[in-house]
This record gives sequence, C-alpha cells and structure tokens, in this order.
Amino acid sequence: MKDNAYFDNAATTWPKPEPVYRFMDSFFRSHGVNPGRSGSLLAVEAEQMITATRRMLAEFFGFGGSADRVIFTLNGTDALNLSIGGLVSTGDHLVTTRLEHNAVLRTANHLERDAGLSVTRVAAQADGYIDPDDIRTALRPETRAIVLNHASNVMGTVQPLAEVAGIAREAGVPLIVDAAQTAGVLPLDMDELGISVLTFPGHKGLFGPMGVGGMIVAESVELTPQRFGGTGVDSLSHYQPDAYPYRLEAGTVSLPGIAGLHAAQRWFRELGRQRLELDVEALASAQSVPISDSGHVDAAADHGALCRLAMQHVHQVEMAHLQRIEAKLREYGSVNILANARADARVATISFTVDGLSTERIADQLDADHQICARAGLQCAPLVHVDAGTVDAGGTIRLSPGYFTDEEDMQQLLTALDDILA
Repeated sequence: MKDNAYFDNAATTWPKPEPVYRFMDSFFRSHGVNPGRSGSLLAVEAEQMITATRRMLAEFFGFGGSADRVIFTLNGTDALNLSIGGLVSTGDHLVTTRLEHNAVLRTANHLERDAGLSVTRVAAQADGYIDPDDIRTALRPETRAIVLNHASNVMGTVQPLAEVAGIAREAGVPLIVDAAQTAGVLPLDMDELGISVLTFPGHKGLFGPMGVGGMIVAESVELTPQRFGGTGVDSLSHYQPDAYPYRLEAGTVSLPGIAGLHAAQRWFRELGRQRLELDVEALASAQSVPISDSGHVDAAADHGALCRLAMQHVHQVEMAHLQRIEAKLREYGSVNILANARADARVATISFTVDGLSTERIADQLDADHQICARAGLQCAPLVHVDAGTVDAGGTIRLSPGYFTDEEDMQQLLTALDDILA
C-alpha cells in the first residue's frame, strides 16, 4: 500500500509533471532576480520568460487579444476579487449562482454589505446544473456583471457556459468565468464564447505551483485597479498606470510560480504532440494542426491546438478513473451521491454521504486506515450543501482522481471503500 493515495485533485493537482519541478528549480537558481525592474541581462531574460508565458496562456485559452491582458495574480481567489471588484460599484447589480466557491460568495457578500451592491444568487436544479433562463430572468437594467462557476468543485457538474455567454452578450453584460475546476481539463475559447474575464488558479488543472493564478481580460472590458504600487514603469506617475498588465499588477510577481506555469504549458504542448503522433491524420484534421511532408507534426504547430489535444486526453484519463469510483459507490444502497451529473458535462469530481456514517468518521477511516487523501466537509462552497441538505451531516466526502492517479492508487481506494461501506 502506498504511503498516500491522493484523491484531492479538485483542491490541488499532485504530483506535478516532472518538468515543472525541474524548470522551477533551475530557473529560480539562474534567474531569481526582480523582473522588469532593471536593465540587467538577468532581469530582461526573466521578463522574457514571463512574457512568453502570457502568450502561451493566451493561446491556451483561445484569446486573440494582446498577451499583456493576461494578468498574474496570487491565486484564483485573488483574480476573482480583482475582477469582481474591478467591475462593480455602489448601486450596481451582480448576478451569480449558489454553486459558487467562497472566492465569489464572500466577495459578493462583502460588497453587498459594505458597498451597497445588489446580488442575485441563482439556484441550480436538482441535477446540479444551472438553467440559463434563470440567469436571463435575474438580469436587471443595473446589472453590471455575471459571475459563473464553470464547474462545481463539489459535484463536478459543468455548467452551460455557451448558453450563459450568449445571454450575457445579448444583454451587453460582462461575463466573469471562474475556471478553477476546468482550466487545463476542458478546452476553453474566450474569443468564441465572448467571455469578458476568465480567472484561473495555477495549482489545479494547469499543473503549476501554489501561490500563482491569473485572469485574462478581454479588450472590450476595463477593470478598475484594486491594488496600487510599484510596476517598474512610469514611476513618476502619482497613480497606477493605465496600460496592461501594469494596470492590474502591482508589486513583484511570483517569478517561481510563473516559471512553473511556463513549464506546465510546455508539458501540455508536448503531451498534445505525443497524442497527435498516435493518430496524425484524424487528430490533425480535428484540431487544424499542420503536418509536415514527412507525415509528422509541424514543429511550429499551434500551441493552443496541441494543448487542446492534451486537455482532451487528460480529461479522458481522469473520467475513466471517476467512472470506476462511481460504479463502486453505486454498489452500496447506503451511499448518496450529490446531483446527477451527466457524462457529457462533468469533470472528475464526485461527492457523497453514507447513511448511518458521519462524514468525519469516513474521512478519518480513509486517512488513518487506508492512507487515502480525500476532502471532507463543505469544500468552501456552503450554499451547495445548504441546498443539498448536507450541512448538518458535516458536508460530504469528495473524491477527485487526477491525471497522475495510477492503478495502485485506484486499487487502494476501491479496497478502502469496500472496507468502510460494507
């Protein structure tokens, strides 16, 4: 039995691809200086790595605007605070959902209490999905933004983003998408969908480290800065520069964190290249990836297209694990699985309770007796549990396998579930 079988990838993916560890270490050792703050060669090269990472992330998320509008933040929560706070003000109205993480809920609550913001929180249906018409109905003339959790971090249900984005476009209301559970797992095309702001953490599906995240701000949207300070440019100005990324990035960015995202982007691209080589003609046609005369992937193949292939593969692997877990849980009549997630609209996350067993007890047994790392409780999404009636039970047990989950991990978990549930 492994020392730890890890099934909490919805919180943080672990382990990371080996190139991420190596590049973070080597780059921080060789270029661990303050980027953009001097003209030294090391500082310039550090800034070049950051700029290249902005460009890769823009392609990764289907954003055709300036890469300067890829903004690095402390994490996904920080990005949501900056984007929501940067769009709304006193007297405005915000539409969001009851599926949201506290990164959105608490931000909206504080603005509602302290800044006179009006908030509508749309409830999900019994199956765990938002009805887009409920978003449309919630809109008012003073609605300044819609905030949507792309996938629930409790139930794994992927929300109808295209339909909600269409409603937002028709109404002329900016759409903020929290891609915490889908970035790196499901391909996202900002331009095609018309997303105004896309926020993401670095440490989940993007396979980067903790302590870094980001957002991409469409060129049709202007966010009011929420932080102020040094930028390395226009230092005589009394105020934060208007130009991106400096408008929203104050102070020194996380060079090691961005290096990790940089390496992870290269890992995605290489994984996509490997997948493409397995079935060049079919996959190349599907993703519009150029093929050389020799029948191999063109060395200059589009980063975004290759990464989409990688994400499709990552999702397939994770979902294969999840299907086995769900099948095991359904063997026991005492198990209650939250929502009714559809196979075509979900990520590899499942939450459940067990009749006659407390959530705390199950978590303790998984950890102490079987060395299974899972997530018990409310998963920072309290309204999901209020609506599901699981608050008094202490929330749920959440299991979220990842791309690097192996057969030994799976056998350890399935054995543990049999032991506890029987």
